[in-house]
Amino acid sequence: MRILINEGLQADAIDILKGFGYEIINQKYDYDALMDIIQTVDVLIVKSHTRVDRKLLAKGHNGLLKMIVRAGVGTDNIDMDYANQLRIEVYNTPNASTDSVAELALGHLLVLARNINKSIVSLRNGQWNKAAYLGTEIKGKTLGIIGFGRIGKCLAKKADALGMNIIYNDLYDFGNIDVPGTYHDLKDLLPKADFISIHTPYLPEPLIKEEEFILMKPSAYIINAARGGVIDENALLTALDNDYIKGAAIDVFLNEPHPNERICNHPNVSVTPHLGGSTHEAFYRIGMEITQILHPIQRKNVI
Repeated sequence: MRILINEGLQADAIDILKGFGYEIINQKYDYDALMDIIQTVDVLIVKSHTRVDRKLLAKGHNGLLKMIVRAGVGTDNIDMDYANQLRIEVYNTPNASTDSVAELALGHLLVLARNINKSIVSLRNGQWNKAAYLGTEIKGKTLGIIGFGRIGKCLAKKADALGMNIIYNDLYDFGNIDVPGTYHDLKDLLPKADFISIHTPYLPEPLIKEEEFILMKPSAYIINAARGGVIDENALLTALDNDYIKGAAIDVFLNEPHPNERICNHPNVSVTPHLGGSTHEAFYRIGMEITQILHPIQRKNVI
C-alpha cells in the first residue's frame, strides 16, 4: 500500500507505518502537484490546509485512492458527501488533540482576564503602564461553553477546577453527566456568561452574528478555538468597536493562512495562528491514532 503524508506526521508514527510494510511518501504537495500524484496513492493523510475537493477525489477515485485520513478532528477541508458517494473511506483522529485545544482556550481566557496580551505590547513599546491593565480573577466567573463535545467537556473540567461556574449549550441537553455544567439555550447562555468559548464543528453559516453579540454582557469575552467562520468576523469587529463585548481571543479564521488583518491588529483581541492542536503530545497521539487506523487488521474512527 502506498501512503502520501501531505502535511507531515510524527516520526515514530512514520516508522511504524513503514514497519507495516507500507510505502511512505512524506512530502508536501500543493494542489496542482497533488492532482498529478493522487491517482498513484492508496491513502492520503492530510491536516487542515490540504483541500480535498470533488475534483481531487474524482481523480483519485479513477486511480488507486481508497482512503483519506485527517490528522486531526475537523473535516471541513474534505468534501465528505462526495467521498462517501465514491466510497472513499474518511477517517479522523478525534481524541488526540482534546486536551491541547482545551488548554489553549483556557490560556486565551487567562490572557483576556489579565490583559496579558495588551501589557506585553505596551511593555515592548517602552511603557510601564501598570494601572491601565487592571485585570479580573476568573474564580467565581461564569464560563459559557458552546459545543459540549470532547473538547467542551474537557474545558469544563479544567475551568471548574479553577473555580469557574460552567454553563453550556449544545444540540443536546446531556442532563446528569460526570462533567460540571448546566444546559442553557443559546439566547439564555449569552447574557449570563462572563467568558464564552466556542467548541462546535464547522458550520456552513456563522453561529455568532451581530444579534448574538448584542445579547452578551459589555464586560464579556469570547474565545473561538473551534473553526473559522463560526463567528461572523465583521460582526465581531462591530461588537468590539461598539463595546458590545470587552474582548476576544481567536485561534481560527475564515481565511487561513491569510487571516483578517483588522482582527489580528485589534487591541482587544488575542490571536494565535490555529494552534489548538499544536503540541508535541497531540502530534504524538495523532500519529499513534493513525497507525491504529492503518493497522493491517485493526481499523477505527471511520466517519
